[in-house]
Amino acid sequence: MRKIMILTLFALAMVASSAKAGFWDQAKEIIAPASQESLDESTIVSGLKEALSQSAANAVSSAAKLDGYFGNEAIKVLMPEKIRTVADTLKKFGFQQQLDDFVLSMNRAAEHAAPQAKSYFVDAIKEMSFEDAHKILKGNDTAATDYFKAKMQDKLYAAFEPSVSSSMNEVGVTRAYKNMMDKYTTIPFEKAESLDLDHYVTEKSLDGLFYMVGQEEKKVRTDPAARTTDLLKKVFGGS
Repeated sequence: MRKIMILTLFALAMVASSAKAGFWDQAKEIIAPASQESLDESTIVSGLKEALSQSAANAVSSAAKLDGYFGNEAIKVLMPEKIRTVADTLKKFGFQQQLDDFVLSMNRAAEHAAPQAKSYFVDAIKEMSFEDAHKILKGNDTAATDYFKAKMQDKLYAAFEPSVSSSMNEVGVTRAYKNMMDKYTTIPFEKAESLDLDHYVTEKSLDGLFYMVGQEEKKVRTDPAARTTDLLKKVFGGS
């Protein structure tokens, strides 16, 4: 009987969520009846920080693995818009392999650089104030990810770009790009625009990381199975 009551209350909380109830209120609606105890706000904030640490770690791990970028259409680093004309022309002349090599190499560079982002997310979480955490709890399903972007994007970009540049040299992005452009310049009357590859790959790498963090944040907020620690289950509800 108690289990049925808990499940019924959980279902009602989800209905409230669909009506855009604040996450802070939703959490309390779920927590209080199920646990028969009142959690103070500091405990809930601790749970949020643990959730964000888990989300960031999962996101970085997923992006950093082989094909973490290349095999994920949502974050895959694509041919830069600035040289799409180059790509289209080379494709017509039978240089598809050079195009494929270039795209693959950009994604490999992003995958190689991704692991160092983890420490920046951890620092941002540690520096989070009680007020910040409260706003995030009351926000939408990616409120924490939006906070991360505002708080650390510039700092992360500055730290990430040298790593991306080094990874690009390591996996052959520059070589692949030069090979591709050399083929293009052999075609009469064609001229390519200049492209800052370091900036492009760094920017797309970070976009991908923030996207992945957002997906992980949504899981913890909405999927009981994603709450893998006692504190997360206590704060966000058990499975």
